[in-house]
Amino acid sequence: MKLHQEFTIAHPLDEVWRFFRDVPRVAGCLPGAEYVGANEDGRHLGKVSARVGPFQASFEGEATVHYDDEKKSVALEGKGVDRKGASRGKMSMNCLLLPSGDLTGVVVDSDIQLSGTIAQFGRTGLISEVANALVADFVGNAEAELGSMRSTTPGADRDVAAKPSAANASARRAIGGFALLRLLIKGLFRSWSRRSDGKAGRP
Repeated sequence: MKLHQEFTIAHPLDEVWRFFRDVPRVAGCLPGAEYVGANEDGRHLGKVSARVGPFQASFEGEATVHYDDEKKSVALEGKGVDRKGASRGKMSMNCLLLPSGDLTGVVVDSDIQLSGTIAQFGRTGLISEVANALVADFVGNAEAELGSMRSTTPGADRDVAAKPSAANASARRAIGGFALLRLLIKGLFRSWSRRSDGKAGRP
């Protein structure tokens, strides 16, 4: 399943690029994500949690990230497994940052492969809707994090600088809640409607 997304972050390119090169900070702005650390060969380890009604998944995975400072682009290869729900996922992602005055445009192209229980949500088209909702949350969290990075200067209060940002605290919560449930119901209803229309059109 391929996804194409474009969004804008309300900070200059240089600031956003420095932020994108800081994997723990980026992970902290992704809803449901938890950065675990990096191993000796440079692979980043993490967890992503999601729950929708009775469906719950906690993926443990790893990712390799490559940066092109000249093009301001990021290439990521990742994979994860939900050991309890027997779901697996693989993703390759290319991200390009573009200057837009005092703002930064971000273009993301992803290729996602799902297997197991979670694959049914890909078939309903729900994954793309969830991804768009998560991008909106990520942008808000990233802008808040960039704002805190800008205010944390060498002369800033050390106690303030030592505290994790509100964006990081909120992003670590599992992907869930009424917004995701609404997307699930919408996706399943759309799938049911297509099946019903197909049956009605048969002789």
